[in-house]
Amino acid sequence: MLLDDERAYRAVAARDARFDGCFILAVRTTRIYCRPSCPAVTPKRRNAEFYPTAAAAQSAGYRACRRCLPDAVPGSPEWNLRADLAARAMRLISDGVVEREGVPGLAARLGYSERHLTRVLTAELGAGPLALARAHRAHSARLLIETTDLSFADIAFAAGFASVRQFNDTIRAVFAATPSAMRSTRSATTTAGRITLRLPYRPPFDAAGLLAYFRAHAVPGVEHVTDHGYARSLRLPHGQATVLLEPATGYVSCSLRLTDLRDLGSAVSRVRRLLDLDADPVAVDDFLASDPALRPSVLARPGVRLPGSVDGAETLLRALGHDAPGEPLEQPDGPVTHLYPAPSAIDSPVARALADGTLRVDVGRDADELHAELSAFPGIGPQVASYVVMRVLGAPDIPLTSDNIAWRPWRSYAAMHLRRTA
Repeated sequence: MLLDDERAYRAVAARDARFDGCFILAVRTTRIYCRPSCPAVTPKRRNAEFYPTAAAAQSAGYRACRRCLPDAVPGSPEWNLRADLAARAMRLISDGVVEREGVPGLAARLGYSERHLTRVLTAELGAGPLALARAHRAHSARLLIETTDLSFADIAFAAGFASVRQFNDTIRAVFAATPSAMRSTRSATTTAGRITLRLPYRPPFDAAGLLAYFRAHAVPGVEHVTDHGYARSLRLPHGQATVLLEPATGYVSCSLRLTDLRDLGSAVSRVRRLLDLDADPVAVDDFLASDPALRPSVLARPGVRLPGSVDGAETLLRALGHDAPGEPLEQPDGPVTHLYPAPSAIDSPVARALADGTLRVDVGRDADELHAELSAFPGIGPQVASYVVMRVLGAPDIPLTSDNIAWRPWRSYAAMHLRRTA
């Protein structure tokens, strides 16, 4: 958790939305957990508890507030700031690794035993990997309940539950409501073949800067950028997808077309990382504006975000100049007609290493280790390595243009300001 209990309570008393997603407020008298900015009456200090994650609150016997929807907030910026085991695990859990590979697969990706991983996550986050994954499944299920007309059996399967009974029990335990009751209040819209969601962020948000960046680097057929939105294809664990992202006040409209609904959670997680929606722009801007060299840019462009990545292998290969579209989509979506090529379809040493697993570029990697591995690989080098680590991991302190220690720990954001100014 980013702050101590007393400061957390002051944030709750002020209903400070900047801390939504950074910690969870739990109320002993009602057994409900909320986001810090919940509009309900502020509990007395003696009745308030604070948890680093929703999973920790759920494990302690609390259920989610149906008024403030504490899972429908930006994620904690801590997972990009930190490079430790807990942060790497959280990034992989959000991408659905536990649902696909189980806790043994998560532990193997991180290079630790299941026992050690569970011990570290419980100590750091208040819940083990299964509880954290359960909270992730509950969030995905809520999105499907409120945004589609799918049967509850199909939703249970798509969200990663082992059975409909487990799905029903989890929804009741987490949200204190039945799936039928939750469906009666919809927070998003659905059209044939599409799921449209609102992805919240912490303002300010420099949407124009991100769109300009994506336009300058777009691969025709794979991506399409306009003045108002960004569309692209996605290669997800269970199938193809397309997404249209349109910034709005307080949120980004995210319209997804999935071939397999099990990919909903992964798609949302990757899109949030692509747009750096979990960042804390106020903290970044306040710090960088203290430097006279950056202050004019920060004042002119508040809320600059780091352009992220939806696929580590794609980001690396594109950084090396492989920017041709790959196989056609089974269902083209307007100007988005192709997927980016899989590494196995590209003839280069880097692509072959990615295809056979010798080189692994994903959100579970440690930033320093990945940078060293990429820098040492023939044909990549340290400059490309820095760029890839910044985009794939959302690493905030990568010196892309100069190693100015005065800008630490936000050198990645400083570099984006310098690039936009140039």
